[in-house]
Amino acid sequence: MTDISFYHLIKRSLEHVLPKLLEKTLEAGGRAVIFASSEERVKEIDDLLWTYNPNSWLPHGTSKDGFTAEQPVWITCENDNANDASYLFLIDGIRLEQINGYKRIFDLFDGHDENAVIDARTRWTFYKEKGVQPTYWQEDENGKWAKAQ
Repeated sequence: MTDISFYHLIKRSLEHVLPKLLEKTLEAGGRAVIFASSEERVKEIDDLLWTYNPNSWLPHGTSKDGFTAEQPVWITCENDNANDASYLFLIDGIRLEQINGYKRIFDLFDGHDENAVIDARTRWTFYKEKGVQPTYWQEDENGKWAKAQ
């Protein structure tokens, strides 16, 4: 069964958290898809992954780059798994109707945006009604992610 993990971003922004989670995914030998809300957002995330750390490189691609199947991280605004990834990162409040096909789904939402928090609660309930037991992650006082009980 697919594990759905909600990441409540309060101390750090998506722009800080997403690259770090992707680095850990790749270090573990995984491949990832980032599902964004629009082509403009795909471009923003693509730009972010090129520039977030001048001393690092995070291999990724979009439909404009080609070589879809070879991309370790695929950024898209389509519900596709073109690079045969095991990990899916949902941003911008996207909800999937079908959650099969991934080992783990990360739902990242902005804890400073009241509407994003309300929408995340709605997604949580939706997935629970589908028979999935989502998990909730929050940052501790040291900036480390901890699964909330």
